[in-house]
Amino acid sequence: MKERDLAELRREYAAEGLCEDDLPADPLAMFRRWMHDTVTAGLHEPNAMVLSTVSASGAPSARMVLLKGLDERGFCFYTNYSSRKAVELAAQPGCALLFPWHPLQRQVRIEGTALRMTPAENQAYFDTRPRASQIGAWASPQSEEVADRAVLDASYDAVASRFGREEPIPVPPHWGGYRVEPHVLEFWQGRPGRMHDRLRYRRTDAGWAVARLAP
Repeated sequence: MKERDLAELRREYAAEGLCEDDLPADPLAMFRRWMHDTVTAGLHEPNAMVLSTVSASGAPSARMVLLKGLDERGFCFYTNYSSRKAVELAAQPGCALLFPWHPLQRQVRIEGTALRMTPAENQAYFDTRPRASQIGAWASPQSEEVADRAVLDASYDAVASRFGREEPIPVPPHWGGYRVEPHVLEFWQGRPGRMHDRLRYRRTDAGWAVARLAP
């Protein structure tokens, strides 16, 4: 595809708008409302979110992860604690999340601090994972270089043989969750003429403050 073709890719947004009166006082209640809309609309993996981190030297990186929990404290996901994202979060726990719900002409942007979840929380979620995913958590040295696919397949087969078909699989010591405690949430709704609605919650000492941002 030529650069000119990319520049000409555009779509007019014509969804209903978003106004301040639409927002509940709690941004997590607003998030749950929009998440419900994405599930009802049948979006593919509506819990997929872009996680952006920064290394100790200031280099940014981003990747897609899955939201696997939400409570009054924040947004939960799970990963390998030896992965690049985990190493970067150890050095700089500040991070950003993005939910790109294009079919609904919406996105949610979140800024917050990632904190490790407790062993009990990790165990509770790990027990719900399919057995194949539990094996994969043990078998993959996430983010490390490997010689070829055969190395990964051999590692997976070795773990599968170790635990057999019936033995419960424990949580790997190098695996667990993070909860991103938000301090900023922005709800973005597409509008005609690129005059999109952007309403931002920001945490303050007095609670959540709402402001409108120019598109």
